[in-house]
Amino acid sequence: MAYERLEWESKLSDIENAGLLRSRRTIASSQGPSVSLSGFLGRGARTPSHSRFRNFASNDYLGFADHPQIKEAALDALNKFGLGSGSSDVVCGHFEPHDQLEQALAKFTGRDKALLFSSGYMANLAVSDALCDPKSLILQDKLNHASLIDGAKLSGARSQRYLHSSIESLDSYLTKFSTNGTYGQKLIITDGVFSMDGDVAPLGELAKLADQFSALLAVDDAHGLGVLGEGGRGSVAEAGLSQEQCPLLIGTFGKAFGTFGAFVAGPKALMEVFEQRARSHIYTTALPPAIAAATNASLHLVEQAGEQRAHLQSLIEAFHKELAGDGFELLQSRTAIQGVVIGANESVMRTARFLEESGLLVGAIRPPTVSPGSSRLRITLTATHTMDDLDCLVTALRKARDLGCLSE
Repeated sequence: MAYERLEWESKLSDIENAGLLRSRRTIASSQGPSVSLSGFLGRGARTPSHSRFRNFASNDYLGFADHPQIKEAALDALNKFGLGSGSSDVVCGHFEPHDQLEQALAKFTGRDKALLFSSGYMANLAVSDALCDPKSLILQDKLNHASLIDGAKLSGARSQRYLHSSIESLDSYLTKFSTNGTYGQKLIITDGVFSMDGDVAPLGELAKLADQFSALLAVDDAHGLGVLGEGGRGSVAEAGLSQEQCPLLIGTFGKAFGTFGAFVAGPKALMEVFEQRARSHIYTTALPPAIAAATNASLHLVEQAGEQRAHLQSLIEAFHKELAGDGFELLQSRTAIQGVVIGANESVMRTARFLEESGLLVGAIRPPTVSPGSSRLRITLTATHTMDDLDCLVTALRKARDLGCLSE
Protein backbone atom coordinates (compact mmCIF):
# COMPACT_ATOMS: atom_id res chain seq x y z
CA MET A 1 0.00 0.00 0.00
CA ALA A 2 1.05 3.61 -0.62
CA TYR A 3 1.48 4.53 3.02
CA GLU A 4 3.75 1.50 3.55
CA ARG A 5 6.02 2.54 0.68
CA LEU A 6 6.43 5.95 2.28
CA GLU A 7 7.75 4.31 5.45
CA TRP A 8 5.80 6.50 7.84
CA GLU A 9 6.70 4.29 10.78
CA SER A 10 10.37 4.94 10.11
CA LYS A 11 9.75 8.68 9.97
CA LEU A 12 7.92 8.55 13.30
CA SER A 13 10.78 6.57 14.83
CA ASP A 14 13.24 9.22 13.67
CA ILE A 15 11.12 11.92 15.34
CA GLU A 16 10.95 9.88 18.55
CA ASN A 17 14.69 9.13 18.58
CA ALA A 18 15.45 12.84 18.18
CA GLY A 19 13.42 13.60 21.29
CA LEU A 20 10.85 15.53 19.26
CA LEU A 21 7.77 13.33 19.60
CA ARG A 22 4.61 15.18 20.59
CA SER A 23 1.74 13.68 22.56
CA ARG A 24 -1.64 15.11 23.52
CA ARG A 25 -3.18 15.40 26.96
CA THR A 26 -6.88 14.76 27.50
CA ILE A 27 -8.32 17.37 29.86
CA ALA A 28 -11.36 16.30 31.88
CA SER A 29 -12.31 19.66 33.42
CA SER A 30 -12.61 23.32 32.50
CA GLN A 31 -9.45 25.36 31.95
CA GLY A 32 -8.17 27.00 35.10
CA PRO A 33 -5.22 27.26 37.50
CA SER A 34 -5.68 23.54 38.04
CA VAL A 35 -7.12 20.92 35.69
CA SER A 36 -8.12 17.27 35.73
CA LEU A 37 -6.28 15.03 33.31
CA SER A 38 -7.71 11.72 32.14
CA GLY A 39 -4.94 10.51 29.88
CA PHE A 40 -2.29 10.97 27.21
CA LEU A 41 -2.78 10.16 23.53
CA GLY A 42 -0.36 8.94 20.88
CA ARG A 43 2.95 7.16 21.23
CA GLY A 44 3.50 8.81 24.58
CA ALA A 45 0.25 7.32 25.94
CA ARG A 46 0.38 6.66 29.68
CA THR A 47 -1.70 6.95 32.81
CA PRO A 48 -1.51 10.36 34.54
CA SER A 49 0.42 10.39 37.80
CA HIS A 50 -2.21 12.60 39.45
CA SER A 51 -5.93 13.23 39.05
CA ARG A 52 -5.49 17.00 39.40
CA PHE A 53 -2.62 19.21 38.21
CA ARG A 54 -1.61 22.80 38.76
CA ASN A 55 -1.78 24.21 35.26
CA PHE A 56 1.12 26.32 33.99
CA ALA A 57 0.63 25.43 30.31
CA SER A 58 -2.53 27.35 29.37
CA ASN A 59 -2.80 30.71 27.57
CA ASP A 60 -5.94 31.58 29.56
CA TYR A 61 -4.10 34.60 31.00
CA LEU A 62 -7.03 36.27 32.81
CA GLY A 63 -8.85 33.07 33.75
CA PHE A 64 -11.83 33.91 31.54
CA ALA A 65 -12.24 30.48 29.89
CA ASP A 66 -14.53 29.43 32.75
CA HIS A 67 -15.96 32.84 33.69
CA PRO A 68 -19.67 32.60 34.64
CA GLN A 69 -20.73 35.81 32.87
CA ILE A 70 -19.06 34.74 29.64
CA LYS A 71 -20.63 31.28 29.81
CA GLU A 72 -24.03 32.85 30.48
CA ALA A 73 -23.68 35.08 27.40
CA ALA A 74 -22.83 32.01 25.32
CA LEU A 75 -25.85 30.08 26.62
CA ASP A 76 -28.23 32.97 25.97
CA ALA A 77 -27.00 33.26 22.38
CA LEU A 78 -27.04 29.49 21.96
CA ASN A 79 -30.73 29.40 22.85
CA LYS A 80 -31.54 32.26 20.49
CA PHE A 81 -29.28 31.55 17.49
CA GLY A 82 -28.53 27.81 17.74
CA LEU A 83 -25.19 26.04 17.40
CA GLY A 84 -23.53 26.53 14.03
CA SER A 85 -23.52 29.59 11.79
CA GLY A 86 -24.31 27.36 8.81
CA SER A 87 -22.40 29.29 6.21
CA SER A 88 -19.53 31.56 5.34
CA ASP A 89 -19.66 35.09 6.69
CA VAL A 90 -20.19 36.39 3.15
CA VAL A 91 -23.20 34.14 2.40
CA CYS A 92 -25.60 33.86 5.35
CA GLY A 93 -23.33 33.11 8.32
CA HIS A 94 -23.02 36.67 9.68
CA PHE A 95 -25.31 36.93 12.72
CA GLU A 96 -26.14 39.85 14.98
CA PRO A 97 -23.57 38.78 17.63
CA HIS A 98 -20.86 38.81 14.93
CA ASP A 99 -21.82 42.33 13.91
CA GLN A 100 -21.94 43.53 17.51
CA LEU A 101 -18.54 42.03 18.26
CA GLU A 102 -16.90 43.57 15.19
CA GLN A 103 -18.19 47.01 16.16
CA ALA A 104 -17.03 46.57 19.76
CA LEU A 105 -13.58 45.43 18.62
CA ALA A 106 -13.18 48.44 16.33
CA LYS A 107 -13.95 50.74 19.26
CA PHE A 108 -11.74 48.77 21.67
CA THR A 109 -8.71 48.86 19.35
CA GLY A 110 -9.21 52.40 18.05
CA ARG A 111 -9.54 51.17 14.46
CA ASP A 112 -12.16 51.99 11.83
CA LYS A 113 -13.33 48.44 11.31
CA ALA A 114 -12.75 44.87 12.50
CA LEU A 115 -13.31 41.59 10.69
CA LEU A 116 -13.77 38.21 12.40
CA PHE A 117 -11.90 35.01 11.54
CA SER A 118 -12.36 31.42 12.68
CA SER A 119 -8.87 31.19 14.22
CA GLY A 120 -5.73 33.20 14.78
CA TYR A 121 -3.92 31.07 12.22
CA MET A 122 -6.49 31.98 9.56
CA ALA A 123 -6.37 35.68 10.46
CA ASN A 124 -2.60 35.71 10.07
CA LEU A 125 -2.75 33.89 6.74
CA ALA A 126 -5.15 36.57 5.53
CA VAL A 127 -2.76 39.47 6.11
CA SER A 128 -0.33 38.42 3.38
CA ASP A 129 -2.99 36.76 1.23
CA ALA A 130 -5.27 39.78 1.02
CA LEU A 131 -2.66 42.49 0.65
CA CYS A 132 0.30 40.97 -1.17
CA ASP A 133 1.20 39.38 -4.50
CA PRO A 134 4.46 38.39 -6.25
CA LYS A 135 5.28 42.10 -6.72
CA SER A 136 5.10 42.75 -2.97
CA LEU A 137 7.81 42.68 -0.28
CA ILE A 138 7.23 41.15 3.15
CA LEU A 139 9.71 41.68 5.97
CA GLN A 140 9.03 39.91 9.23
CA ASP A 141 10.68 39.06 12.53
CA LYS A 142 12.62 35.80 12.60
CA LEU A 143 10.63 34.63 15.64
CA ASN A 144 7.17 35.42 14.28
CA HIS A 145 4.42 32.85 14.70
CA ALA A 146 4.36 30.02 12.13
CA SER A 147 1.07 31.26 10.68
CA LEU A 148 2.65 34.57 9.64
CA ILE A 149 5.55 32.75 8.02
CA ASP A 150 3.17 30.39 6.20
CA GLY A 151 1.05 33.31 5.03
CA ALA A 152 4.05 35.01 3.47
CA LYS A 153 4.97 31.80 1.64
CA LEU A 154 1.46 31.37 0.28
CA SER A 155 1.26 34.96 -0.96
CA GLY A 156 4.10 34.48 -3.45
CA ALA A 157 5.64 37.79 -2.35
CA ARG A 158 9.36 38.35 -1.89
CA SER A 159 9.83 37.47 1.77
CA GLN A 160 12.70 38.15 4.16
CA ARG A 161 12.97 37.46 7.89
CA TYR A 162 15.04 39.98 9.84
CA LEU A 163 16.96 39.23 13.05
CA HIS A 164 14.76 39.06 16.13
CA SER A 165 13.67 42.54 17.26
CA SER A 166 16.67 44.03 15.45
CA ILE A 167 15.92 47.49 14.07
CA GLU A 168 19.38 47.49 12.46
CA SER A 169 18.67 44.24 10.61
CA LEU A 170 15.29 45.45 9.37
CA ASP A 171 16.73 48.82 8.34
CA SER A 172 19.46 47.13 6.32
CA TYR A 173 16.98 44.92 4.47
CA LEU A 174 14.64 47.83 3.76
CA THR A 175 17.55 49.85 2.42
CA LYS A 176 18.81 46.94 0.33
CA PHE A 177 15.45 46.13 -1.24
CA SER A 178 14.58 49.79 -1.80
CA THR A 179 17.86 50.23 -3.68
CA ASN A 180 17.88 47.00 -5.67
CA GLY A 181 14.24 46.46 -6.51
CA THR A 182 10.88 48.01 -7.09
CA TYR A 183 8.05 46.58 -5.04
CA GLY A 184 4.38 47.44 -4.82
CA GLN A 185 3.12 46.79 -1.31
CA LYS A 186 5.82 46.71 1.38
CA LEU A 187 4.65 44.97 4.54
CA ILE A 188 6.44 44.76 7.91
CA ILE A 189 4.94 42.06 10.16
CA THR A 190 5.76 41.31 13.77
CA ASP A 191 4.34 39.58 16.80
CA GLY A 192 3.49 42.11 19.51
CA VAL A 193 4.44 39.64 22.25
CA PHE A 194 6.51 36.71 21.01
CA SER A 195 4.84 33.43 21.86
CA MET A 196 7.90 31.42 22.89
CA ASP A 197 10.16 34.13 24.39
CA GLY A 198 7.50 36.38 25.92
CA ASP A 199 9.36 39.57 25.00
CA VAL A 200 7.67 42.59 23.44
CA ALA A 201 8.57 43.88 19.97
CA PRO A 202 10.11 47.38 19.64
CA LEU A 203 6.91 48.67 18.09
CA GLY A 204 7.67 52.38 18.24
CA GLU A 205 10.91 51.95 16.31
CA LEU A 206 9.26 49.59 13.83
CA ALA A 207 6.56 52.18 13.16
CA LYS A 208 9.21 54.84 12.46
CA LEU A 209 10.95 52.57 9.93
CA ALA A 210 7.64 51.70 8.30
CA ASP A 211 6.92 55.40 7.85
CA GLN A 212 10.43 56.11 6.56
CA PHE A 213 10.23 53.42 3.88
CA SER A 214 6.51 53.81 3.06
CA ALA A 215 5.74 50.32 4.38
CA LEU A 216 2.63 49.08 6.15
CA LEU A 217 3.08 47.78 9.72
CA ALA A 218 1.01 44.77 10.86
CA VAL A 219 1.15 43.49 14.45
CA ASP A 220 -0.13 40.13 15.69
CA ASP A 221 -0.97 40.90 19.31
CA ALA A 222 -2.38 37.49 20.24
CA HIS A 223 -0.45 37.40 23.54
CA GLY A 224 -0.59 41.12 24.35
CA LEU A 225 -4.30 41.89 24.12
CA GLY A 226 -5.99 41.61 27.49
CA VAL A 227 -2.68 41.64 29.35
CA LEU A 228 -0.76 44.76 28.32
CA GLY A 229 -1.76 48.39 27.90
CA GLU A 230 -4.49 50.50 29.43
CA GLY A 231 -7.71 48.52 29.66
CA GLY A 232 -5.91 45.47 28.24
CA ARG A 233 -5.68 47.03 24.79
CA GLY A 234 -2.37 45.31 24.14
CA SER A 235 1.19 46.06 23.11
CA VAL A 236 0.23 48.39 20.25
CA ALA A 237 -1.79 50.59 22.59
CA GLU A 238 0.96 50.39 25.23
CA ALA A 239 3.40 51.72 22.61
CA GLY A 240 1.00 54.57 21.86
CA LEU A 241 0.64 53.70 18.17
CA SER A 242 -2.31 55.11 16.25
CA GLN A 243 -4.09 53.44 13.35
CA GLU A 244 -1.99 55.54 10.98
CA GLN A 245 1.25 54.31 12.56
CA CYS A 246 0.10 50.68 12.84
CA PRO A 247 -2.64 50.15 10.26
CA LEU A 248 -3.19 46.43 10.89
CA LEU A 249 -3.81 44.86 14.28
CA ILE A 250 -4.42 41.12 14.55
CA GLY A 251 -5.82 39.59 17.72
CA THR A 252 -7.08 36.24 18.95
CA PHE A 253 -9.78 35.29 21.45
CA GLY A 254 -8.30 31.98 22.61
CA LYS A 255 -5.83 33.57 25.02
CA ALA A 256 -6.81 36.36 27.45
CA PHE A 257 -10.40 36.53 26.14
CA GLY A 258 -11.00 32.89 27.09
CA THR A 259 -13.07 31.98 24.01
CA PHE A 260 -12.13 31.14 20.41
CA GLY A 261 -11.56 32.85 17.07
CA ALA A 262 -9.71 35.95 15.92
CA PHE A 263 -9.96 39.31 14.20
CA VAL A 264 -8.09 41.79 12.05
CA ALA A 265 -8.74 45.51 12.63
CA GLY A 266 -7.67 48.51 10.60
CA PRO A 267 -8.67 51.33 8.23
CA LYS A 268 -12.04 50.93 6.53
CA ALA A 269 -10.62 50.62 3.01
CA LEU A 270 -8.08 47.97 4.02
CA MET A 271 -10.70 45.94 5.85
CA GLU A 272 -12.97 46.05 2.81
CA VAL A 273 -10.07 44.59 0.81
CA PHE A 274 -9.93 41.76 3.36
CA GLU A 275 -13.66 41.16 2.91
CA GLN A 276 -13.12 40.78 -0.84
CA ARG A 277 -9.77 38.97 -0.97
CA ALA A 278 -9.01 37.13 2.28
CA ARG A 279 -9.57 33.49 1.31
CA SER A 280 -9.34 32.27 4.92
CA HIS A 281 -12.29 34.54 5.74
CA ILE A 282 -14.39 33.93 2.64
CA TYR A 283 -14.06 30.17 2.18
CA THR A 284 -14.86 28.90 5.66
CA THR A 285 -17.83 28.64 7.98
CA ALA A 286 -18.19 31.64 10.27
CA LEU A 287 -17.66 31.39 14.02
CA PRO A 288 -20.69 30.07 15.94
CA PRO A 289 -22.79 33.08 16.98
CA ALA A 290 -22.69 31.93 20.61
CA ILE A 291 -18.89 32.24 20.55
CA ALA A 292 -19.18 35.77 19.19
CA ALA A 293 -21.65 36.68 21.94
CA ALA A 294 -19.40 35.17 24.60
CA THR A 295 -16.41 37.08 23.25
CA ASN A 296 -18.34 40.34 23.33
CA ALA A 297 -19.07 39.73 27.01
CA SER A 298 -15.41 38.89 27.57
CA LEU A 299 -14.31 42.08 25.84
CA HIS A 300 -16.21 44.19 28.36
CA LEU A 301 -14.68 42.21 31.24
CA VAL A 302 -11.18 42.61 29.79
CA GLU A 303 -11.50 46.38 29.96
CA GLN A 304 -12.42 46.14 33.65
CA ALA A 305 -9.76 43.56 34.60
CA GLY A 306 -7.23 45.95 36.14
CA GLU A 307 -6.98 43.94 39.36
CA GLN A 308 -6.35 40.71 37.46
CA ARG A 309 -3.61 42.34 35.39
CA ALA A 310 -1.99 43.79 38.52
CA HIS A 311 -2.03 40.38 40.24
CA LEU A 312 -0.58 38.73 37.14
CA GLN A 313 2.23 41.29 37.11
CA SER A 314 3.00 40.55 40.77
CA LEU A 315 3.29 36.84 39.92
CA ILE A 316 5.66 37.60 37.04
CA GLU A 317 7.88 39.75 39.26
CA ALA A 318 7.90 37.11 42.02
CA PHE A 319 8.82 34.37 39.53
CA HIS A 320 11.89 36.31 38.39
CA LYS A 321 12.85 37.30 41.93
CA GLU A 322 12.79 33.66 43.04
CA LEU A 323 14.65 32.06 40.13
CA ALA A 324 16.92 34.69 38.56
CA GLY A 325 20.57 33.86 39.25
CA ASP A 326 19.60 30.57 40.87
CA GLY A 327 21.00 28.23 38.23
CA PHE A 328 18.20 28.82 35.71
CA GLU A 329 18.46 30.48 32.30
CA LEU A 330 15.41 32.73 32.32
CA LEU A 331 14.29 34.72 29.31
CA GLN A 332 13.85 38.46 29.82
CA SER A 333 10.08 38.59 29.67
CA ARG A 334 7.72 40.96 31.48
CA THR A 335 4.65 39.15 30.17
CA ALA A 336 2.70 36.05 31.20
CA ILE A 337 4.98 33.86 29.06
CA GLN A 338 8.07 32.82 31.02
CA GLY A 339 10.72 30.67 29.38
CA VAL A 340 13.32 28.54 31.17
CA VAL A 341 15.89 27.56 28.54
CA ILE A 342 17.40 24.12 29.10
CA GLY A 343 18.97 23.30 25.73
CA ALA A 344 18.81 19.61 24.91
CA ASN A 345 15.54 17.96 23.88
CA GLU A 346 16.02 15.03 26.24
CA SER A 347 16.73 17.32 29.19
CA VAL A 348 13.66 19.47 28.70
CA MET A 349 11.45 16.40 28.36
CA ARG A 350 12.98 14.85 31.48
CA THR A 351 12.34 18.05 33.42
CA ALA A 352 8.76 18.37 32.16
CA ARG A 353 8.09 14.75 33.15
CA PHE A 354 9.49 15.38 36.62
CA LEU A 355 7.22 18.41 37.01
CA GLU A 356 4.27 16.34 35.82
CA GLU A 357 5.04 13.69 38.43
CA SER A 358 5.07 16.55 40.95
CA GLY A 359 1.55 17.53 39.91
CA LEU A 360 2.46 20.41 37.59
CA LEU A 361 1.65 20.85 33.89
CA VAL A 362 4.27 22.85 31.98
CA GLY A 363 4.89 23.08 28.23
CA ALA A 364 8.09 21.49 26.90
CA ILE A 365 9.04 23.37 23.72
CA ARG A 366 11.45 21.86 21.19
CA PRO A 367 12.44 22.35 17.53
CA PRO A 368 11.07 23.28 15.10
CA THR A 369 9.03 25.60 17.34
CA VAL A 370 12.31 26.99 18.72
CA SER A 371 15.81 26.79 17.26
CA PRO A 372 17.98 23.70 17.92
CA GLY A 373 19.80 23.88 21.23
CA SER A 374 17.25 26.22 22.80
CA SER A 375 14.60 23.75 23.98
CA ARG A 376 12.80 25.16 26.99
CA LEU A 377 10.03 25.02 29.50
CA ARG A 378 7.30 27.46 28.49
CA ILE A 379 5.65 28.49 31.73
CA THR A 380 2.49 30.58 31.51
CA LEU A 381 1.26 32.49 34.52
CA THR A 382 -2.37 33.51 34.82
CA ALA A 383 -4.38 35.89 36.97
CA THR A 384 -6.09 32.91 38.63
CA HIS A 385 -2.82 31.48 39.98
CA THR A 386 -2.05 32.16 43.63
CA MET A 387 1.29 32.80 45.29
CA ASP A 388 0.96 29.28 46.73
CA ASP A 389 0.72 27.92 43.17
CA LEU A 390 3.87 29.83 42.28
CA ASP A 391 5.70 28.57 45.37
CA CYS A 392 4.89 24.97 44.38
CA LEU A 393 6.25 25.60 40.88
CA VAL A 394 9.46 27.23 42.15
CA THR A 395 10.04 24.44 44.67
CA ALA A 396 9.59 21.75 42.00
CA LEU A 397 11.92 23.54 39.57
CA ARG A 398 14.64 23.75 42.20
CA LYS A 399 14.21 20.08 43.05
CA ALA A 400 14.46 19.19 39.33
CA ARG A 401 17.67 21.22 39.12
CA ASP A 402 19.16 19.56 42.19
CA LEU A 403 18.34 16.09 40.83
CA GLY A 404 20.13 16.89 37.56
CA CYS A 405 17.05 16.85 35.34
CA LEU A 406 18.18 20.01 33.55
CA SER A 407 21.64 18.64 32.72
CA GLU A 408 22.50 17.12 29.34
